[in-house]
Amino acid sequence: MRCLYFLLLASPTLAQTRAPKTLRFDLTALPTTRDSFVFLLDRKEAGFAVWQYETRSTGTGETVVFTQHSELQPLEQEEQRMVMDRATARPLSFYYHLELFSPASDTLLVEVELNVKNGTVDGHRLVNTKSGRAEEVAVHRALPPEAVWSALEFYGAAVTNAEPGESLAVPAYRETRDSITMLRFVAGEPATIQVRAGRFQVLPLRSGDLRLYVTRVPPRRVVKGETSDGRFSFELAGIAAVVPTQP
Repeated sequence: MRCLYFLLLASPTLAQTRAPKTLRFDLTALPTTRDSFVFLLDRKEAGFAVWQYETRSTGTGETVVFTQHSELQPLEQEEQRMVMDRATARPLSFYYHLELFSPASDTLLVEVELNVKNGTVDGHRLVNTKSGRAEEVAVHRALPPEAVWSALEFYGAAVTNAEPGESLAVPAYRETRDSITMLRFVAGEPATIQVRAGRFQVLPLRSGDLRLYVTRVPPRRVVKGETSDGRFSFELAGIAAVVPTQP
């Protein structure tokens, strides 16, 4: 019986029945911090971003409140506020405001405001254009049980469970498009990189056309991101204490 037991453990058929590993985000590993980044376009400074992570206590547990402000000169200004359950990464609320200044775009403003209750996301999406058109669309969509905000592609990358060589995915809600997609990370091999804030041991994570470099030991954070063609990148420039936001 002992021999049969070990043969079963080694059986390919048995291995195939194991549940596949799913992409997870451990928000309890996020530092409470205010991180600033510099944008680079064709290796020239082109703007900045500030990411902030706060932890709040509620009657049922804790939440992570993520806020960010960025400017990509001279094309756009962006603000975002995203709230998630700290223990499960479950989406709770989302706010997004984008102003565009590109002569090639008719869009002037995009604004999204969403709340999640009982597994359903409700809210609205507003678009204003230079031609004077204003379009407001109601949002009402049931989420898959494991779904996360798709914006975690950037802001939660440092706290995934991806190990070198793994390719992991999870359903995600695309906030600005009101659709469900699969958020996937492919993990590379550990490396050491230099950015403006210092030298870091990182794990590269690829997601579509984007590559992110994240630390794997506390405090876990994103230290660099770049497009596959290398034309656009951003890197950590400074770390500061949180500036508390309104509840």
